[in-house]
Amino acid sequence: MDHPVVGSLVPVIALIAAGYFAGRRGWVGSAGARELSSLVFLLLTPALLFRTMSQVKPQSLDFMPVGAYFVAVTLVFFATAAACGFNRRGAVLALTATFSNTVMIGIPLVSLAYGQAGLVTLFTLYTLHTVLLLTCATLLLELAVLRESRGRGDAGSLTRSVTTAFRNALFHPVPLPILLGMAFAQTGWSLPAVVDTPLQLLGSAFGPMALLLVGLTLAHTPLARQLRGALALVAAKNLLMPALVAAAGLALGVSGLPLVVVVVVASLPAGANTFIFSQRYQVAEDTVTATVGLSTLIALVTVPTVMLLVSLLPAA
Repeated sequence: MDHPVVGSLVPVIALIAAGYFAGRRGWVGSAGARELSSLVFLLLTPALLFRTMSQVKPQSLDFMPVGAYFVAVTLVFFATAAACGFNRRGAVLALTATFSNTVMIGIPLVSLAYGQAGLVTLFTLYTLHTVLLLTCATLLLELAVLRESRGRGDAGSLTRSVTTAFRNALFHPVPLPILLGMAFAQTGWSLPAVVDTPLQLLGSAFGPMALLLVGLTLAHTPLARQLRGALALVAAKNLLMPALVAAAGLALGVSGLPLVVVVVVASLPAGANTFIFSQRYQVAEDTVTATVGLSTLIALVTVPTVMLLVSLLPAA
């Protein structure tokens, strides 16, 4: 139990299992799970994002390793979206195939395995990982929602749809607190304790609640019918992503600990944020739920394998 992979993954699996048990026992039904999902999306998520981004100073960060990471993210995200269609389902599945569980698993794993120096790279990555992926997914989802509701129209209606989608994506529980937090960080001020403490409490509740919700939904999901789609997403997330990040990093001249950290983060299982998005937009919920659970279980094997392989990469 002292191994960093076991120490970070087992608590995540335990929380998903607890949610599954509660769902099977009937303590929380599917309607209750959806209401809890709305609470997480509309209250806990903004608190976590604003507080995290309010402490980020982008000018002090090294973005070269992050650039290698996002080469892989871009390839996998848009390939998945193209394969599934540029619609709500495609956007959510593309997010699932690329969004790592950087908080609940990434932080304790990198801290135990690579120390403070590894965390610097992780937090740099987390900044853009959150901003770009969630904002891009939000914009695609809002465009898809408008396209579905209005149908195909003339150029004028398309222009209005794009404008409305950008507005909806901006004034949204995900991008808006990110942008506000980053703007606040540039002032050099610190949040007063009377504001920071409630935000910290709300933000710290996000991870456990999101994972419990994954388990609750798993309890009501016929997994056998979702296995094929889930396995394809797990292969993309747990295996293809780290391979592409390693290749991109070596091509860009990234080496040493920064390269090791971004490759390991790429191998982490799908984050619970993807499940919250699927619930919010009511699309691909069964597939995403199965993927998050299966990806986390398989990570017990794939993450140590990636950590072993990445240790063989050039040190400089």
